[in-house]
Amino acid sequence: MIDRKKTKVISLGDIKIGGNEPIRVQSMTKTDTKNVRATLSQIRELVDAGCEIVRVAVKDHDSLDSLKQIVRKAESPIVADIHFNYRLALGAISAGVKGLRINPGNIGSEEKIKEVVACAKDNCVPIRVGVNAGSLEKHLETKYGGPTPQALVESALHHVGLIEKYGYDQIKISIKASDVSTVVKGYRLLSHRLDYPLHLGVTEAGTMQAGSVKSSVALGILLSQGIGDTIRVSLTESPLEEVKVAYMILNSLKLREPMDIEIISCPTCGRCEWNLTEMVNEVEAKLVGINLPLKIAIMGCGVNGPGEAKQADIGIAGGKNKALIFKKGKIIAKVPSEQVVDILVDEVYKLKREQ
Repeated sequence: MIDRKKTKVISLGDIKIGGNEPIRVQSMTKTDTKNVRATLSQIRELVDAGCEIVRVAVKDHDSLDSLKQIVRKAESPIVADIHFNYRLALGAISAGVKGLRINPGNIGSEEKIKEVVACAKDNCVPIRVGVNAGSLEKHLETKYGGPTPQALVESALHHVGLIEKYGYDQIKISIKASDVSTVVKGYRLLSHRLDYPLHLGVTEAGTMQAGSVKSSVALGILLSQGIGDTIRVSLTESPLEEVKVAYMILNSLKLREPMDIEIISCPTCGRCEWNLTEMVNEVEAKLVGINLPLKIAIMGCGVNGPGEAKQADIGIAGGKNKALIFKKGKIIAKVPSEQVVDILVDEVYKLKREQ
């Protein structure tokens, strides 16, 4: 069991972060915030997928008018993502957001930060200090020779100190980079220095495959060491995929309960006597939208197959012509291979009806 670091608890609306609270999954809309209908639609999809906190970009004053409507109708706490213009942060708080993300590398002078902190404090809106390797303060880049872990941590500590200076401690911190080693070393350093909740992520991680791998490695290392209170898997892909991968990471470490069906399948080898890839794809397609925390095993031979299938909620193991179907550890049928998918899917729907 992973021994998590106990951090300070903060609240984004009804969602608590830190301490003994679950590690929260968040994502960011990829719609134009000025398009209220599209943004709300994506937020609903994210919430249905298990996303607990949604961040939206507030890039201009026109976005603020839309933000008011989005906050009022959204089914998730909304965090405003602010860059360059501190007045947008003030406007977002007035619009009713539950959280604020500011980037210390581009938000402006201390006087501007002071004004943002005062407004956030008056409205009980937590602030995430979001340090990013791509927009690190120039003097720190010069001092450290680039966006090193030490540079990212120094930036975060400085701006957390500014917020504390003006009497506020509802703070969450992230220090993101696209390099896995930088992310891991930076968060380790930061976790040793502060007890504020940490938001984990690898920024500009890449496409579905590359981004999932980089995020899984970096976040997996940190989470396994008890570091992290919220996560986002940044992908050049639908935000729904970000949420799915985030839960896969947390599920693999037993840090969150599954939100959906988990299918495990063998990689196949020369012993496999049926088209396992085609079978897995067919099962996935037929179970889309079945929001049920089940483990399904689809195995291709008699070596490890029966054992894995027995440990799943529903499992199949077999060969060229026949297959065994397991349910909750017991064999319930031996059927021709061409019937396997339909019977497996029927058993899933039976369990769904029993919920």
